[in-house]
Amino acid sequence: MVITAFSSILLVAMGFFAGVAYSNNKISKETDISTTSRVDSAAPAGPVPQVIQDLCAPSLIKDYCQSEMMKYGGTMTDPKELVKLSVQLVSHSLQLALKDAEPLKATTTEPMAKRALEICDIKINTAMGDLNRSVTEIDKFEPATGEKQIDNLKTWIEATLTFQEVCIDAFSNITGPDGHKMRMILQLSGMAACNSMAVIEGWTKLLEKTNPVPGAAHRRLLGGKARKLLQAQAQSEFPSWVDPAQRRLLAADPAGVPADMVVAQDGSGQYKSIMQAISAIPKKHKTPFVIKVKAGVYKEHVLIPKYADGIVMIGDGPTKTRVTGSKNFAAGVQTSDTATFAVVAPNFVARNMGFENTAGPEGHQAVAYRSRSDNSVLYNCAFDGYQDTLYAQAYRQFYRDCTITGTIDFVFGTATTVLQNCKLIVRKPLPNQACIVTAEGKKDPNGDSAIVLQGCHITSDPAYFPVRHTNKAYLGRPWKEYSTTIVMNSILDDLIAPEGWLPWVGDFGLNTLFYAEFENKGAGSAQGGRVTWKGIRKLTAAQVETFTPAKLYVEGDDWIRAANVPYVAGFMKA
Repeated sequence: MVITAFSSILLVAMGFFAGVAYSNNKISKETDISTTSRVDSAAPAGPVPQVIQDLCAPSLIKDYCQSEMMKYGGTMTDPKELVKLSVQLVSHSLQLALKDAEPLKATTTEPMAKRALEICDIKINTAMGDLNRSVTEIDKFEPATGEKQIDNLKTWIEATLTFQEVCIDAFSNITGPDGHKMRMILQLSGMAACNSMAVIEGWTKLLEKTNPVPGAAHRRLLGGKARKLLQAQAQSEFPSWVDPAQRRLLAADPAGVPADMVVAQDGSGQYKSIMQAISAIPKKHKTPFVIKVKAGVYKEHVLIPKYADGIVMIGDGPTKTRVTGSKNFAAGVQTSDTATFAVVAPNFVARNMGFENTAGPEGHQAVAYRSRSDNSVLYNCAFDGYQDTLYAQAYRQFYRDCTITGTIDFVFGTATTVLQNCKLIVRKPLPNQACIVTAEGKKDPNGDSAIVLQGCHITSDPAYFPVRHTNKAYLGRPWKEYSTTIVMNSILDDLIAPEGWLPWVGDFGLNTLFYAEFENKGAGSAQGGRVTWKGIRKLTAAQVETFTPAKLYVEGDDWIRAANVPYVAGFMKA
């Protein structure tokens, strides 16, 4: 992982969509513009309408936001239409970015750089899908369900920013000019995404004024950007994607759940490898779709594709059903591609599975499990590796009763992630290396992403224990400027250094990150020697409560409850 935060670009506020034709509230696709050559003043021309002032108020680059909304919004006064416009501006800028990146494909010869361009193409197109569904979500917006819809919008738009950053990160440690060129190509789309997140935040506050909701006084403290928290509302036990006829399956003991597919290396199932089973899933399938994976060591790299939504994968136990691989960055593989097991389909549930990357500390970045599965739940699973073991890349993810092992940044990403009642085991690193548990990657304060460790136990691997005071361990470090991590109701053994947290490089993010510890126990939880950066927060119980799952997942926790796993919606005891 490397620092490529858009925030440094945003503060410069270079350029805007100069010359883009705008007609009938739609951005023309015919105008030929190079995103790498536009530099202009960001100051709005003329008086700014109050509605645009309100919508752009949360933006880090307020003048630029107002200028864009005035330029392309014409005489719009409906906040909802202006919010939709902000999303369309992101989409348009990404279309231009794809076009501007085409010449690089013809001139790039270095294998890692070529793969980086392929990753960019995949991620940008994924972002376009999120933008399309965001427009649909805005069109069907209703005040009665507005809180859930707005949370979806914030999650999806933040994901578009994440995917752009993944593209840029793919060029890390690659010589040549392509990385710089891609950063410049994505400059405007990154700014547009940040502005859209701000506009959605501004819309939320406008709705609070016009449609007050009980409990709206409760606010979350993310980078100083408060937003409405919902009180628990009546909701069905199961989310809409679960077919009513299938609900009893998830409510039953996993051992008794009938499988749609069985994977077994001994030939007792329909398939001998997990990928054979995944490849055979019909494009149109019922949900949940249950795959049982019998005990065995499956040496394969697994990808759950986007169409395979609602998959429930059940193993015989995290030490019995193991998926293992050894791809790593040191061997010339992009970090995203090192994952032994990767999930891009939404609503993925895994039980009793083990995921491992055996590259060792010499392999550097070597992911065991990578997920951008929205509303995914993993229960009683093991994630074993060294650096970058668990990559929670985007969207909303929940882990319960899991074990994660590693050395450096072994829980990282930009998802809204809760690890509840999990064990995090620090392994022995290379000589002179420190160990870091988390590296959260929020790039904008209006985003919702965070890593929350709740009711967890951070402890030493037996091989690490003798060197724990030499190769110190830390709770986390800021991968991106607005990195957000909460450790609550957990047990921290004496491996955690007195400072608690580690800088990434210099003073990067130390004033803007959001780190907090609350009611932890153990020798490593003592606060006396903790760092005192501006971003370190001392929170009250009411403030910390907003990071418990029922409050953090603003759209509701029905998707967690539907997985029929042990679950605590509020506080836990350490």
